[in-house]
Amino acid sequence: MTEELYTRILNQLPWSVRLVQLYFQGEPLLNPALPHFIRRATEKGLHTTLSTNAQVLTSPMAEALIKAGLGRIIVSMDGLSQASYEQYRVGGSVDKVKAGLAALRDAKERLHGKTHIELQCLYLRSNENEWELLRRQYRVLGADSLTFKTAQFYDYEHGNVLMPDEAHARYRLAGNGLYVPKHKPPRFCRRALTGCVITTNGDVLPCCYDKSHQYILGNLKQESFRAIWHGEKRKAFLNTLWQGPPFPMCINCAG
Repeated sequence: MTEELYTRILNQLPWSVRLVQLYFQGEPLLNPALPHFIRRATEKGLHTTLSTNAQVLTSPMAEALIKAGLGRIIVSMDGLSQASYEQYRVGGSVDKVKAGLAALRDAKERLHGKTHIELQCLYLRSNENEWELLRRQYRVLGADSLTFKTAQFYDYEHGNVLMPDEAHARYRLAGNGLYVPKHKPPRFCRRALTGCVITTNGDVLPCCYDKSHQYILGNLKQESFRAIWHGEKRKAFLNTLWQGPPFPMCINCAG
């Protein structure tokens, strides 16, 4: 995202906006302007959140994020060992994640920062024997809190080798022998009512589950945020959402 577009977005956000999540698809730390973007949002009184796989989370980057006033950073680590980690994070290094966590902890302590460091782990068959150990070690690794999350699969109907037991999965085995989502999409959608996604090219999407940009509500290079938020495209989208059936992207939503 360019500085010009980012400035345009910040200047148009209504007073009711309190949280800016600087991530969507892809790795946000690859943007060299990220610490500057965080600082700009912080100066406007916005709480900023970031989610990263930590593969490029170096000590200088960690220090820059803390100095910028980042509110919360979510570090994904789906396994304590390389053997379990790489089953889902193909090509990734768990040692880089651990080094990134340590760098964040050290920078936060040295700079007296207030950034909340959250370690996030997906419930997976490949790491299930490490859940308890992770619960005991997350603070040692440098995190302030630990969150476990159910994994989303696109090929869930016939199961997946990484799918954990049903108690820790987003899916259940139905009577026909196929897996289905455990939770039906609610008619009252908190995500669609209280937020949206703004992509790097200015497209406004209804929520983070629209990963393929199927439901573009407008573009901030041509329209104002207010015009899009109160516009006919968003109204039509919400009306369809309330009336059902759910959009395909809603099927996998965990709520």
